[in-house]
Amino acid sequence: MSEIVPPEVRPKPVVPAKPSHVAPHSSGPFVPSPQGTGGEGRGSALLGYIGIDTIIEQMRKKTMKTGFDFNIMVVGQSGLGKSTLVNTLFKSQVSRRTTSWSRDEKIPKTVEIKSVSHVIEEGGVKMKLTVIDTPGFGDQINNENCWEPISKYINEQYEKFLKEEVNIARKKRIPDTRVHCCLYFISPTGHSLRQLDIEFMKHLSRVVNIIPVIAKSDTLTLDEKTEFKQRVRKELEACGIECYPQKEFDEDMEDKSDNDKIREAMPFAVVGSDKEYQVNGKRVLGRKTAWGVVEVENPNHCEFSLLRDFMIRSHLQDLKEVTHNIHYETYRAKRLNDNGASGGNRKNTD
Repeated sequence: MSEIVPPEVRPKPVVPAKPSHVAPHSSGPFVPSPQGTGGEGRGSALLGYIGIDTIIEQMRKKTMKTGFDFNIMVVGQSGLGKSTLVNTLFKSQVSRRTTSWSRDEKIPKTVEIKSVSHVIEEGGVKMKLTVIDTPGFGDQINNENCWEPISKYINEQYEKFLKEEVNIARKKRIPDTRVHCCLYFISPTGHSLRQLDIEFMKHLSRVVNIIPVIAKSDTLTLDEKTEFKQRVRKELEACGIECYPQKEFDEDMEDKSDNDKIREAMPFAVVGSDKEYQVNGKRVLGRKTAWGVVEVENPNHCEFSLLRDFMIRSHLQDLKEVTHNIHYETYRAKRLNDNGASGGNRKNTD
């Protein structure tokens, strides 16, 4: 008889130690709660560190390598400080500086669409920022349907993205020119919204994230500003206009709580400036008047810091996601349905 060879005894695999760069978790090992029946979804206590929590660091590294796009549109009458505010938001000259039309210049008969792109970098993160301006909007005697070129431009960007997406050999990373945010500048009249304001936001809020701001709010007294903001909110509600962040897209109670505070603060009464002044020994961005300096980033003077923190520091990614998952998907579904319907009609005809 041949000699029986005993089976090879393999050593028990060693559980890898947690990397030193990952912060310790105070709550101990994660124990998945059992769900469903038949063993599906069940789990047991982890025997050691796996590394699931490093996905955040992986995502961060990838984002830092590839960067990301952010496209912002500014809409409002000439002279409301649109370019200045965008430059103030991103603390650089990222927007075209447009001035009021001179005597020798003809005001364009239709709304023009002009865009300028810059790559800005902070903390190793690169962002391709595109600012889309709309000179000529609201500058005519008859402004009927002047929002149509803007609506057309927004839909053209959805169409461009859709065509790239349905290509058989599509690009690994589709260039994103879709408008993620539209800052709408309200004139600081202190009275009420103009019919043009209402019509624009009513039509465009269905296809893009609109954030209304009261431009040059330092021309209003504190009481006038408070009353004007309340009046604007009531008019928007009465007309059924939902600006970003829309209530229906709140994902949970935490989202709702945070977004309710933002909705109560809208429209943001802002002041923009790219000039610095010395105030109490510090250099601050502001507008100098006969009575002192209006500090742009001082929450007691205006709501610029609220707008910046909301738009860039807390909701920038959400603006991109709502654009992709809601506005673009709505456009995409409609286009594909239309194509399907037209294809069916051609077959019936044949």
